[in-house]
Amino acid sequence: MEHKAMSIRPFIGAKDFELSRRFYRDLGFHEGVLSPDMSVFETGELAFYLQRAYVQDWVDNSMIFLEVEDVERFWNELQTLDLPAKYEGVRLTPIRTYDWGKECFIHDPSGILWHIGAFSQ
Repeated sequence: MEHKAMSIRPFIGAKDFELSRRFYRDLGFHEGVLSPDMSVFETGELAFYLQRAYVQDWVDNSMIFLEVEDVERFWNELQTLDLPAKYEGVRLTPIRTYDWGKECFIHDPSGILWHIGAFSQ
């Protein structure tokens, strides 16, 4: 089957929808409000949907990999935001190097784990 895909947009939940909205705006995403219970967050050509929905097993097992051009730059800018001090439950894990590339990690206020990485050239 041949696809001419234009994008892929995961749906993620939020334990506290308003708190998560603020978190993602602080992280640099641009929000488009779609309804009182759903927003789309975009960066460049990439996007995801945030829902006013929380199922603990679903959120606890949600992971998103965001490929960036420069993990070190992302990490340095991320640290200046001081998100763990602003948002309860937010955790940052420094860059780790693997044979395939590098990544750092962010747990959002609901517990969703973001992998921020770059593949080796």
